[in-house]
Amino acid sequence: MKKQVLRNISNFSKSNQYRGSIHKLIPGGAHTYSKGDDQFPLLSPAAINHGKGAYLWDIDGNQYLDCSMGLTSVSLGHAYEPVLEVVKQELDKGVNFQRPSALEKETAQKFLSLVPQHDMIKFAKNGSIVTTAAVKLARAFTGRKLVAIPGDHPFYSYDDWFIGTTACNKGVPNEISKLSVTFKSCDINSLKQLFERYPGQIACVITEPEKSPCGNGCNCSQSPAVFLKEAIDLAHHEGALFIIDEMVSGFKSAFPGSMTKYDLKPDMATWGKGIANGFSFCALTGTKEIMELGGINNIGEEKVFLISTTHGGETHAMAAANATIDVFQQQNVINHNHQIGDALIKGCQEAIIATSSTNLVDVIPCNWLVAFSFKDSQGQLSAAMRTLAMQEMIKRGILFQGAFSPCFSHSSDDVEYFIEAFYETLQVLKEAKENGVESLLVGEAAKPVFRKLL
Repeated sequence: MKKQVLRNISNFSKSNQYRGSIHKLIPGGAHTYSKGDDQFPLLSPAAINHGKGAYLWDIDGNQYLDCSMGLTSVSLGHAYEPVLEVVKQELDKGVNFQRPSALEKETAQKFLSLVPQHDMIKFAKNGSIVTTAAVKLARAFTGRKLVAIPGDHPFYSYDDWFIGTTACNKGVPNEISKLSVTFKSCDINSLKQLFERYPGQIACVITEPEKSPCGNGCNCSQSPAVFLKEAIDLAHHEGALFIIDEMVSGFKSAFPGSMTKYDLKPDMATWGKGIANGFSFCALTGTKEIMELGGINNIGEEKVFLISTTHGGETHAMAAANATIDVFQQQNVINHNHQIGDALIKGCQEAIIATSSTNLVDVIPCNWLVAFSFKDSQGQLSAAMRTLAMQEMIKRGILFQGAFSPCFSHSSDDVEYFIEAFYETLQVLKEAKENGVESLLVGEAAKPVFRKLL
């Protein structure tokens, strides 16, 4: 591998001005908490000006290799031309009408053709809407109240049924929080115990099908496929529904997602992020028996007010989804993205060994979402060391937040650049281990999104 010439970014003057004023205008300074200032080191871009392919440019003009790709929502690349072309065509025709666009039928048929387990679909603009809709349908179908979720998964919805289970539960009545109960992910016995504790009360189980640790570094007693099949059978035996949340895994772990990869038959599935290459388009799919509860054709039956979003059927977002699906089908995007992930994992692991940093950094070997954990001198997970790693990668022109989400625009050269920057960053982390992280980190460590106190 040839030596890469790394960028050296130090000018954040416009970003600092932006930081100084944005919190007076927008609570949290951003519209997603994980994009907030408290999630990044002080020496970082406060706002992005534009992106193209696998790269971003901040408001100071600094260029970065993008790792997060819009919180994993950009699966092909920023401003990806084949998607933009169809979006522009729809913009010229108008995007929102008093009756449904004819494109809704085409998009529904195209997406459902990818998910033969399901019969019907509902569109929305963000993931929280469709996960909450799935929970509502499960409660309506079963007549039960409780929702079972893995207590060790980070996020399902900003709505009360999930946020009430986190440390950030202020504003959520305790009565609502108690309606969500937790089990340990990938642990079938934990789920069985939950059904035993609440017999006849659980309406549904909702879970991501797999996470980054479900790759080669998984410590679960069962593989995701085995657990999920057993969990679906268990839920049905207990009279509950099973919802798979493909918000992160969809269009990444496989095409369209883990439920087809493992031949699973959940009652419903929720989709978002990468399915429209960054455009605001999410979906709920499910069996006809359940989804029709949210319809209007069963005359005489009680109505379920499911999803009603003015912008859920915007034509340009549906066109983006259709174009994204076409590229995935025609270009074998999954294979490319997984190869990028495999190369990144291999190169980073070699860099860790070469720098004798195995006690400081772990690479979670999941080729569809490569994650990193950073440890202190005692071997404990360290927010300060992670923030220092972010600071050093950003300095070298990589917008890094602890994970790498491969997209179709990432190249082997990008992987080599990342590895070279990672190698240099490891040297800084070793120095921090010897002299203290506070001697090298500018500003405070990044904080958890879900924390009780600011």
